[in-house]
Amino acid sequence: MATHFENDKIDINAPGVVPTKYWHVLDPESASSKIQCDLCPRYCKLHEGQRGLCYVRGRVNDSIVLTTFGRSSGFAVDPIEKKPLNHFFPGSSVLSFGTAGCNLACKFCQNWDISKSREMDTLMEYATPKKIAQAATDLGCKSVAYTYNDPTIYHEYAIETAKECRKFGIKNIAVTAGYMCEEPRKEFFSVMDAANVDLKAFTDDFYWKQTGAHLEPVLDTLKYIKHETDVWLEITTLLIPGLNDSADELRTMSEWIVSELGPEVPLHFSAFHPDYKLKELPNTPQKTLNIARNIAMDTGVKYVFTGNVHDETGSSTYCYECGQKLIGRDWYQLGDWHLNVKTGTQGSCDNCGAICTGFFEEKPGNWGAKRTRITLAG
Repeated sequence: MATHFENDKIDINAPGVVPTKYWHVLDPESASSKIQCDLCPRYCKLHEGQRGLCYVRGRVNDSIVLTTFGRSSGFAVDPIEKKPLNHFFPGSSVLSFGTAGCNLACKFCQNWDISKSREMDTLMEYATPKKIAQAATDLGCKSVAYTYNDPTIYHEYAIETAKECRKFGIKNIAVTAGYMCEEPRKEFFSVMDAANVDLKAFTDDFYWKQTGAHLEPVLDTLKYIKHETDVWLEITTLLIPGLNDSADELRTMSEWIVSELGPEVPLHFSAFHPDYKLKELPNTPQKTLNIARNIAMDTGVKYVFTGNVHDETGSSTYCYECGQKLIGRDWYQLGDWHLNVKTGTQGSCDNCGAICTGFFEEKPGNWGAKRTRITLAG
């Protein structure tokens, strides 16, 4: 099932319009056959001139095109912990950008002004992949993050940018809901170095009613990243009061993570604030975050964090063996550092020697909590 925008004509000669390859004609023998987009499990089936639910991919001249290549809703330099990634070069800076549109329809979207917009409303800046890689280098960023909206839908732009970044030694980070098909997923994660996947809940009922999608493809993506790639993986779940925060669901989800992905995958529980189409719900209480964190740790997840709240305890990394604070975090500001590290590898507790998985340097970065908006051109 898909929703289409039938009256928004795509100009094939407009800036940012490029061909794509993940699609097929449903009935080659029919002159009026629809074309199916095979990028994500929505499988939008399009007549000539139609756009998919994501809005930024559509059918023109009997093929599917992307309309946002090189066009961004803005750039900023963020702390890596804001993605959130707590075990991927802590304290480093990351150049972040997104485009517009989304292939999910989350009623609780907290970036809805970007993800739900028609791209002409928000895509005010143009930057080539090479320009982005050069800017990240000039700004001293350790990595580039494809974020704000889901990079799945600007697949071609993200991949070409990631390839350019690798030429400069810049790491690539995907912040994604993981809702993509098998072949595009392989190509996409082949050029990524780290990912934070938004596991929105652990029931298909929630996924269908609140996002218009399904749970299983997301679980497939998580298993693929963990077992078929070298991409560093962390997971985030936004806890929404009364919808996905029951103790039973959180325990089931945590058990699945431990058994299917392993106990060392960091798990972030973030606080919801009323937005978009769920403005009638309350903010997530601190108590709920604490309960979720305790459930996950009791289940065996070694690194569990709370987010979107001021919680120094819940934001910090602790040794799962002796309890020593390994990395202290106050919002996005790092404090305590008790890791023994060989550059670019996992660390170990300087008290008991237990391994702390992730990618670390001998000393943490010093970017801190700064967020700096920047402008690119050309």
